[in-house]
Amino acid sequence: MSLVETEDRGAVRHLILNRPEKRNAIHGELVLAIGAALKDAADSASVRVVVVRGAGPLFSSGMDFRALSGLASTPERLRTFRRECIESWNRAEEMTKPVIAQIHGGCIGGAVELALACDLRVMASDAVIGMPETRIGLIPDVGGSSRLPAVVGLGRTKELVMTGKLIGAEEAERIGLVNRIAPADELDAATDALVEELLACAPIAVGLAKRVLDSAAKPALALTLEQEVQAQQLCAQSADFLEGAQALAERRPPVFTGR
Repeated sequence: MSLVETEDRGAVRHLILNRPEKRNAIHGELVLAIGAALKDAADSASVRVVVVRGAGPLFSSGMDFRALSGLASTPERLRTFRRECIESWNRAEEMTKPVIAQIHGGCIGGAVELALACDLRVMASDAVIGMPETRIGLIPDVGGSSRLPAVVGLGRTKELVMTGKLIGAEEAERIGLVNRIAPADELDAATDALVEELLACAPIAVGLAKRVLDSAAKPALALTLEQEVQAQQLCAQSADFLEGAQALAERRPPVFTGR
């Protein structure tokens, strides 16, 4: 079984995260599989639009808890694991083809960071989205802190990241985090409608416009991505993260000390 299934619908390639038994939780192998699938889509002359979605009841629950908890005992692994994520997620942003994240059920933590690397987001009206990393003593560090301000603005980003709250589809659309919402049973149709609008435009112009717009919105992306990992290394070495990881494993509220 492939961790990322591919489905071609004419000029549209669907990439399907395929760990439904684990709620599509993101671990090292899935990160590499996503990166490889995005690269293949970028290199394929027959593909004009890419859709990223999840198998099973939700898009993705975010980073696999075992991968996160392992950072507490081996924080030196953080930079390597994070680099693999960044390289994979960046492929969505860097290809000269529009990439759509189709979100159902839930899109949490690192999965939001993948969705933010996509150009457009379509969300089921009953789904939830958010980055709760600060609730376990971490920060969004695979592009979320760097990309979200360009999407929803600094104030909204601070609220979402610093409170770690999850929000519903209507709120996500209102603040510009997602482009369109639809009832769950109409989500495929809503995505298809957006795809058709993209296919009606000249592909070279669409791709070049994407690259110029990204450069204008995120001129310091490389710098802030590095700042993310430096901050996360400090978080991963803190007593707060050790407490947060243990509390998550024990399904109880954490008690943070700020050390």
